[in-house]
Amino acid sequence: MEYPRPHFDRSHAWSSLNGEWDFRADPEPDWHRTITVPFAWETPASGIEAHWLPVAWYRRRLTVPPEWTGQRVVLHFGAVHHEATVWVNDVEVVTHRGGYTPFEADITDALRDGGAQEVVVRVSAPLDKREIAHGKQRSIPRDDFDGVCFTPSSGIWQSVWLEARPATHLAALKLRPSAGLDAIEVEARVAGPAESVLRLTLRGTETTIELPVAGGTVRGVLPVGEPRLWSPDDPHLYHVDAELTSADGTDRVAAYTGLRRIEVIGEDLYLNGRRLFVRGVLDQGYWPRTGITPPDDAALRHDLDLAAAAGYNLVRKHLKLEDPRFVHHADTLGMLLWAEPAATGRFSAESVAAFEEQIAPMVERDGNSPAIVIWGLYNEEWGLDWDIPGDPAKQEAAAWAYDLLKALDPTRPAVDNSGWTHVKTDLLDWHYYDESAASWGRTVAALLDGAQDDFPVRLGPDYVVRKKLAGAPSQPLRGLPNLNSEYGGGFTSVERAWHLRWQTQELRRHDRLAGYVYTELYDIEHESAGLLDFERRAKDLAGVDPAHVNATTTLVLDVVPVAPGRDLLTETREITVPVRVSHHGAEPVNGHLHTAWTPVLRPAPDAPGAFGAPGPWIEAKPFLLSAPAEVSAELPAGWTSGRLHLALVSDGAVVARSAVDVDTCTTPVIGDDSN
Repeated sequence: MEYPRPHFDRSHAWSSLNGEWDFRADPEPDWHRTITVPFAWETPASGIEAHWLPVAWYRRRLTVPPEWTGQRVVLHFGAVHHEATVWVNDVEVVTHRGGYTPFEADITDALRDGGAQEVVVRVSAPLDKREIAHGKQRSIPRDDFDGVCFTPSSGIWQSVWLEARPATHLAALKLRPSAGLDAIEVEARVAGPAESVLRLTLRGTETTIELPVAGGTVRGVLPVGEPRLWSPDDPHLYHVDAELTSADGTDRVAAYTGLRRIEVIGEDLYLNGRRLFVRGVLDQGYWPRTGITPPDDAALRHDLDLAAAAGYNLVRKHLKLEDPRFVHHADTLGMLLWAEPAATGRFSAESVAAFEEQIAPMVERDGNSPAIVIWGLYNEEWGLDWDIPGDPAKQEAAAWAYDLLKALDPTRPAVDNSGWTHVKTDLLDWHYYDESAASWGRTVAALLDGAQDDFPVRLGPDYVVRKKLAGAPSQPLRGLPNLNSEYGGGFTSVERAWHLRWQTQELRRHDRLAGYVYTELYDIEHESAGLLDFERRAKDLAGVDPAHVNATTTLVLDVVPVAPGRDLLTETREITVPVRVSHHGAEPVNGHLHTAWTPVLRPAPDAPGAFGAPGPWIEAKPFLLSAPAEVSAELPAGWTSGRLHLALVSDGAVVARSAVDVDTCTTPVIGDDSN
């Protein structure tokens, strides 16, 4: 079994408590059921499948390993939704509120001498979740955003385990790369009664320093010779071993980080001094039989692998503090992460406090991760009653959350209110959904050209509002990176693939854009917006390969598409398509454009040899949309429609692809507004 806290690793002295626990719903008097921890009680994997249960109890007997004698025994919970009270041998040891943050209790003084010990946990999971952090879990009464919420996940939903440590011990170990990316800056927090000395070792090198502890906090710097920077191309990690010695004994903790710098320079993002274009996908962290808990550790890694296979370099983990092992796998695989806390539902002093209570634990738990390059906070004014512009108190709440986060971690860009009206942010991101390819392209162009600073948002079937990008005079609309951090359209898989291809193309058309995040990687329950189904199986995308759409180098066609299967209507079999190149590599790219025909909605040929003779020459510089090259083609004899595949071939390899479905039947398409 994998150790649950890889960024603060005390796995030499731990014991898992996952597995079967006794279970009873309040006010049932008897422990007549068992539940499998750590799966929420609504899920089939838990063995309970109880819905809208406000209070329940867990019980388990355990034995403390005899080799831990003389040390303090600590009980850890990764996350419990929503409020937990814990007793050990009838002694209350801790109460914790907040369904997404970890907590612990030193249970040593509650233990009996020898034999089995008993742990009892009472969990309250309110049906009315609107004033607590609950993310995408459903509430009764409903949230304003109930239509995009899912089955609640209540109770213990992350790992439970025991650890042994001395009375004087390491409580936290913060690792950050130095400004010059040639050292690791360490800040350790020590708790306990005895004087102590901290020894820090950079594993695999001769670098070791010893530091006396004063006042509970100690800081040091571990220099790195010939530093190797962490990036998606080379996710190299540096491991630090910390050994604290005192009269109480020796405590050992292992941690790691990567040497990398993420920064905002003008309207661009830079990673390690090189321009970064974010190609992101939304991941909400739900599974069919296990709710918000992954079915196993491999499932977390699998989702990251799926995102990478689709061409994405970033995953936005949406409205959820995911299991720490997800962050760990992103670190090792080189997948960038956008991390954010769970949302509340309505605006009140209580809900604002509940939201803010997640920020410090989020940064402490995951801040060592090199993969996390963006912190998010509020999302679309959820928990702010969709009304930042109309209420100074809500503006203040968003700004205060930003200030709190930046005080804890100034090294990463932070977003105050993703997608809608901003008050204080490092990134100017916006969420825009549109079922019309034509109006999508027009609105994106107007936002990025500066012609407009607002956009339409449908809040109900017949209720559309225009959301401003800025909700306070102090929030600039220029000079910050622009990101479209949610988009997508279509109600069938074929339609969604069509929108993915054309909407992403329009985003790539604009050099001012710093990146995008597509909604979303996989379906969840009733929500069918994924590139994959809920089981993470492939869907019919009508020949569209997301990896081609999201490649470092892509083709941008000067075409306003009409409808799936009928991108371009023509009265003749001959067509001319202006083609441009969007390229985000480090060096310029060039080559000839080639073409091939297939029936409509079919995938592209694999081999360069399947394409025809070389066509026009085209070249592109990094992060600058190229000038157009005109590609002329003729439908094969006897064909009335077909898919024209276009490929940029450089040095014998296909480096970019796109396609356009051509139809010689010019009958107008219902709903077409391309003109």
